[in-house]
Amino acid sequence: MKKIIALFLAAIMMLTFAACGGEEPAESSQPEESAPAETSEESSEVVLSEVAQRVLDTEGEKIDTTKVKEAFDAGTLKIGVILLHDENTGYDAAHLDGIKAAIANVGITEDQVIWKYNIPEDETCYDTAVDLAEAGCQVVISDSYGHQSYMMQAAQEYPEVIFMPATGDNAAASGLANLVNFFPLTYQSRYVSGVVAGMKLAELVADGKVTDANKDGENIKIGYVGAFPYAEVVSGYTAFYLGVKSIVPNVVMDVTYTSSWYDPTAESAAANALVSRGCIIISQHADSTGAPSACQALLDAGTTVYCVGYNVDMLQVAPTSALTSAQNGWSVLYTEMFQALISGEGITRDNTAGADVDGVMISPLGPSCAAGTQEKIDEVWAAIKDGTLHVFDTSTFTVGGETLTSYTAAYHAGDFTGIEFIADGYFHESEVVSAPMFNIRIDGITELAN
Repeated sequence: MKKIIALFLAAIMMLTFAACGGEEPAESSQPEESAPAETSEESSEVVLSEVAQRVLDTEGEKIDTTKVKEAFDAGTLKIGVILLHDENTGYDAAHLDGIKAAIANVGITEDQVIWKYNIPEDETCYDTAVDLAEAGCQVVISDSYGHQSYMMQAAQEYPEVIFMPATGDNAAASGLANLVNFFPLTYQSRYVSGVVAGMKLAELVADGKVTDANKDGENIKIGYVGAFPYAEVVSGYTAFYLGVKSIVPNVVMDVTYTSSWYDPTAESAAANALVSRGCIIISQHADSTGAPSACQALLDAGTTVYCVGYNVDMLQVAPTSALTSAQNGWSVLYTEMFQALISGEGITRDNTAGADVDGVMISPLGPSCAAGTQEKIDEVWAAIKDGTLHVFDTSTFTVGGETLTSYTAAYHAGDFTGIEFIADGYFHESEVVSAPMFNIRIDGITELAN
């Protein structure tokens, strides 16, 4: 459940405390920047930005889905789906499978879905969204963040159609009555996959397989192949790192970007470069098997390196190097949203699904995983589900050597000033909007130049 009002009240309390001489709230950088949050010395009064006010004003509101229900009941419902790639990429394949499972769950037939493949994040998306609206679709879905601005443009021109850009962050802030965002709580599975990697790293240390070449001083080096420096990627790699760090405290991580969601050659090269820097475990937020394949080739050639993938089980390309993959249970989230659409009861502007409903998970453990890994991750999953473990617990990381006590954010959707993201000792990820908002660069992680 989202806790915007609770966080808003926490902001008031924290700002009041600041006025009495306590630590003051932090300001954010844009997601593409790596500067840490700065301490603000502004007024003690809470001043909401225009975007933050709209977000609070729409809390709990639902978008009208009456026309979708009427079309479903009449057997005339059409859903358009815009995919960045096709079934050959793990991310798009996961959406495909999720939607197909979800429509079967709610009684929508496959001939009621119109698929559009390999739609880039440019005007082509707008043209495609318009084509789908003109074709009679009552709902249009896209699966990549870069589609959002074009989906918004179409939404303004077709107010009778519901547009649903995945990973987006503008639904609550836009003021549009036909825009819906959604994203699973991926940071949870990222953290658990990091625990898997941490267990392996601890085993490597115990077996004497971590050498000086794998260290920066006393810290062991791991690596991460990211697509873009967006909050979605930053949130994921930070969660992964914190998962590793929960097992092996003396660990640091290098992150490199490919500037593409899907580029097997660039992802392979990035993994090779990270290993050449001494990184002994590689993870990724990119959509191909390039990085795991590179790690397997290195392991086969005698270099000690293991990997954690994303979206799909990587054991088929890295049978002894792959440990697991962080995965999204898209069918769970799509089923919930489709049910809301066809029930006529309305759909919320931001939708998520986490570990408690199997909205996120990891793939089966590989044969190279350390002994005791399954028991450990069972313990961690249970703690996440019962709320005793928070992935972004502020006691587990620092920024500039200091513990964060307050954070507001400027984001693609606009300035969220006035909404406090840290309360009760942790960053409340995906509670203000469904999209990841954690864009903080914490100590121990270094973003490398491309």
